[in-house]
Amino acid sequence: MVSSMRRGLQAWIRRLLLLLITFWEAGSGQLHYSILEEAKHGTFVGRIAQDLGLEVAELVPRLFRVAAKGRGDLLEVNLQNGILFVNSRIDREELCGRSAECSIHLEVIVDRPLQVFHVEVEVKDINDNPPVFPATAKTIRFHESRLLDSRFPLEGASDADIGVNALLSYKLSSSEFFFLDIQTNDELSQSLSLVLGKSLDREETAEVNLLLVATDGGKPELTGTVQILIKVLDVNDNEPTFAQSVYKVKLLENTANGTLVVKLNASDADEGSNSELVYSLSSDVSSTIQTKFKIDPSSGEIRTKGKLDYEEAKSYEIQVTATDKGTPSMSGHCKISLKLVDVNDNTPEVSITSLSLPIPENASLGTVIALITVSDRDSGTNGQVTCSLTAHVPFKLVSTFKNYYSLVLDSVLDRESESVYKVVVTARDGGSPSLWATASVSVEVADVNDNAPAFPQPEYTVFVKENNPPGCHIFTVSARDADAQENARVSYSLVERRVGERALSSYVSVHAESGKVYALQPLDHEELELLQFQVSARDAGVPPLGSNVTLQVFVLDENDNAPSLQAPWASGTGGAVNDLVPRSVGAGHVVAKVRAVDADSGYNAWLSYELQPAAGSPHSPFRVGLYTGEISTTRSLDEADASLQRLLVLVKDHGEPALTSTATVLVSLVESGQAPKASSRALVGAVGPEGALVDVNVYLIIAICAVSSLLVLTLLLYTALRCFVSPIEGACGPGKPMLVCSSAVGSYSQQRRQRVCSGEGPPKTDLMAFSPSLSQGPDSAEERQQPSESEGLRKIWDFSLQIQLFS
Repeated sequence: MVSSMRRGLQAWIRRLLLLLITFWEAGSGQLHYSILEEAKHGTFVGRIAQDLGLEVAELVPRLFRVAAKGRGDLLEVNLQNGILFVNSRIDREELCGRSAECSIHLEVIVDRPLQVFHVEVEVKDINDNPPVFPATAKTIRFHESRLLDSRFPLEGASDADIGVNALLSYKLSSSEFFFLDIQTNDELSQSLSLVLGKSLDREETAEVNLLLVATDGGKPELTGTVQILIKVLDVNDNEPTFAQSVYKVKLLENTANGTLVVKLNASDADEGSNSELVYSLSSDVSSTIQTKFKIDPSSGEIRTKGKLDYEEAKSYEIQVTATDKGTPSMSGHCKISLKLVDVNDNTPEVSITSLSLPIPENASLGTVIALITVSDRDSGTNGQVTCSLTAHVPFKLVSTFKNYYSLVLDSVLDRESESVYKVVVTARDGGSPSLWATASVSVEVADVNDNAPAFPQPEYTVFVKENNPPGCHIFTVSARDADAQENARVSYSLVERRVGERALSSYVSVHAESGKVYALQPLDHEELELLQFQVSARDAGVPPLGSNVTLQVFVLDENDNAPSLQAPWASGTGGAVNDLVPRSVGAGHVVAKVRAVDADSGYNAWLSYELQPAAGSPHSPFRVGLYTGEISTTRSLDEADASLQRLLVLVKDHGEPALTSTATVLVSLVESGQAPKASSRALVGAVGPEGALVDVNVYLIIAICAVSSLLVLTLLLYTALRCFVSPIEGACGPGKPMLVCSSAVGSYSQQRRQRVCSGEGPPKTDLMAFSPSLSQGPDSAEERQQPSESEGLRKIWDFSLQIQLFS
């Protein structure tokens, strides 16, 4: 309210002053009015008619008019009352600018009579214009490195008003960094400066907003403002910084090439190029790191380059530098502590050293054979290795120290059953999945002379034909020694003994290396049927070991002896015996008996008798027993028969080829009167011996029964024992050796050979029996009823041969 009263009083005083001036000017002959600018339309200026001494009524008749220089429409005269008033808005600043004096010059023209008056209307300034700065906002750039008290000139505001209304004062908003310094050149000229009162730091304060207020001296005061934006210009005074000085990273060692290790994001408090960073590995990093890692200069990504290996390096320290692009450039540093995580990527390694090979087969248990070292380049459980051996070997592993083992003997060795052991050591780590490796060693077992030479059989039976050539190979002995090398080198020798009056070495010899047995001289079956001796086999070990084998050499008979006639033909071959036979004898009367023996044996000694037909008498009344040699009549004699019968008896053995002898028997046929003499001779030559044969046959039957019982008992024993004898190597001679079986008695003839054995396997060769088959003759029935002496002797000889062979 007080302020409004003040303003009213001021307006009244101004009007009074204007009136006084107006009256003064009128008195001087020229009107002078004053008016405040911005007066409203119709505002009274002055009574121009009255002041000019003109009547209001004359104004129109005398053509009263006002002509203004310049803006004539600003003021107007009311012709009805002669008052000058404001016709349109008057802006002193527009009309006169900043001129101190501003007037509107009017020419008042009145015709009839013509009169010209000059009227000056002064336009008074009012405070209607606030101070105006050149711009409402101003941006000022200050380097943060500017020194204290540094100045920055400011352009002051301008006020279109004049005088006191244009007298400006300035005020700067509060700031810790700047203050306003005003230098007055004169009363209307001022120099404004911003002064730096505190050091700037763009990184702390990048912008400072100030408000500069200009206030004029008018009443009321008007103000003008300008926003001042102080932008702090960056200076490269900050080095790049990392979020961490040390980055800790863990990475698997089998990470693929190009894997991101870490992405660095350094910051620089500066801006622009001063904050543009370039990343690089520090210049003093090792060449190994440069080959393993790479960094992207712009993004700061560190990636792997190449293969990482935990066993090569467990960790890496990578120094990284971030450099800005400022001038001069600044750099920051950090360290990446990279630890590799072990992966089970290394198989265990096995090495076998200090081999004590070969190992003797008699080595004691616990003998150390080899030292085994295992290792694994991995760590932790991945590097924990356990060892094992292949199964079923006579060895074991004994741990002596961490990752050190001894291969020791765990059971008894026998080179003859296993000479080389392939021992495989398997090392397996504790990784998941686990890796394993193997190492093998061949453990050779050295031979010890612990095996004597052994023959396949303890005894061999060999058959050799008699009359062999001297030096004939009759058999080969072979002993096998399970040992090796010298311990298995066998030599053979005879076990010397006496054979009758002679040494064994005079009959046979054996080759020391090959084991071949040779007959040094021809053997004679009739002299020596069985030669039994031993051959010794001895190895070359130390001490030497040996064994013996028994050889039973049976000398097989050959038909090398012809039948030998006994008395009365023993005096010479072809001798004749004269017998007297009465003509009255009937058929079957024995007139004589031819006796012969053969030094051979078997079939070669089996004799048969044949009566050769006499020349000119194909129908002889006599015959000869095929195997008995008894000459008997075939019919009753008559007168037609010649008184002297010449009988030629052929004695033949069964050898191949057969050998023969002949006996001549002269039979004289006499009349019945001569019978006593003849019959007495016949009794002497035939009946007497037959009577003696009766007793022989009784003993023969007893012997046959006994021998048969012994044979059956022997066969049963052999069958029970299932004795096996391997085939025998053949002997010298054109034919194969005869093999004898112990389980049965076979019959052998020129047509067939029968071999009988018991049990499984090849036939046994212990016994051969020869049983001649008797053919039926004309008087075979009689011969069966009354066997002859020679037949009985032959049977006894056959069975005695069987008993001898069995024994």
